[in-house]
Amino acid sequence: MKTFKDRVAVVTGAASGMGLAFAHRFADEGMAVVLADIESEPLAMAEGALKAKGGKVLAVKTNVMTEDDVNRLADAAFSTFGNVHILCNNAGVAATAATLRSRPWETPLGDWSWTLGVNFMGVLYGIRAFIPRMLENDDEGHIVNTSSVNGSGPRTILHIPPPNSR
Repeated sequence: MKTFKDRVAVVTGAASGMGLAFAHRFADEGMAVVLADIESEPLAMAEGALKAKGGKVLAVKTNVMTEDDVNRLADAAFSTFGNVHILCNNAGVAATAATLRSRPWETPLGDWSWTLGVNFMGVLYGIRAFIPRMLENDDEGHIVNTSSVNGSGPRTILHIPPPNSR
């Protein structure tokens, strides 16, 4: 993608950390930004900060562990801005200190459900909700899936080429 101005980015986990940094950078480049996070107050603060510097912003409280929430996020992004050019599946959680010190078979199943629900299913739900619509709009785009050193490796990027190069 050669230009970001007047394009649209969606960022999960956007209320703090890397997600918030991505959102600010996308806004600085002239993109409309859709912020998604499960935490209402930090999400509202992130939205306010981006709007204060003149950004076009939509904040959607989203639990990425729930496919309906991610579909609602996609619906809001596409209905508000018409298209999405960058999806940044950034929401992620780290195992608790107790989990890191225990053996996997001793880790409570709830910890596994939470970690896999956010870190794996959240990405899968994002891909399922956004990629078909992005392809349907016949414009170039990027999907960025971030992970930490505790995850499966570095971020992975899927590029949807411009229509004239397919």
